[in-house]
Amino acid sequence: MQIINFDFWSFENVGKRYASGREALSGASFHIEKGDMAFITGHSGAGKSTLLKLIALIERPTRGTVLVNNQNTSRISRRKIPYFRRQIGIVFQDHKLLSDRSVFDNVALPLLIGALKSREVSRRVRAALDQVGLLKFENNSPLTLSTGEQQRVGIARAIVSRPELVIADEPTGNLDPELSLEIMKLFERFNQVGVTLLIATHDVELIDKLQCRRLQLESGRIVESSQSSSHGDSM
Repeated sequence: MQIINFDFWSFENVGKRYASGREALSGASFHIEKGDMAFITGHSGAGKSTLLKLIALIERPTRGTVLVNNQNTSRISRRKIPYFRRQIGIVFQDHKLLSDRSVFDNVALPLLIGALKSREVSRRVRAALDQVGLLKFENNSPLTLSTGEQQRVGIARAIVSRPELVIADEPTGNLDPELSLEIMKLFERFNQVGVTLLIATHDVELIDKLQCRRLQLESGRIVESSQSSSHGDSM
């Protein structure tokens, strides 16, 4: 069930203050078009993770408006949030894989809440694992994989439901430079077939190698936003 087409995202003067009094975002405004691949950069605590949580409706803004196709996400009811999130793939820095389940079962998790037949689940999971180069490890425990391989399992899980948008929070934070570039090239491949990507990272040296838009956060404020250079093809 899809309730919104993700043709564009817009933050309009968005602020987020937590109960502790910490101001995580202040006056954040930017626009993301479908097919964009953009990076959110900034120091630790700059507000990168909070921004991604607002997109996924894990958090709600204290001030301002988050729009998707001109619909205010604050008006999406709690009941509809799970349907909304099914359109978003999320990649975590620490993978969040279940060690007591196989690689296949970890990737299948987002599909189990739907009404897909087991044959379709198997087809999609194996296709996702093939895209990240891990099909031969489908029966392995995640604990038998390297850190880079575990991150690729997390990416396969994020794309298995064919989301319109993938958000990633420091997806290369625990990887060496070579593996980090490999992961970013993987994201580029998804973007080239029309997936919108928004990636939070502090690795400026890495993203300098990629010709993508950058939103720079400093103490909760966007202090620099390069122009979008959308290059995704329609699916």
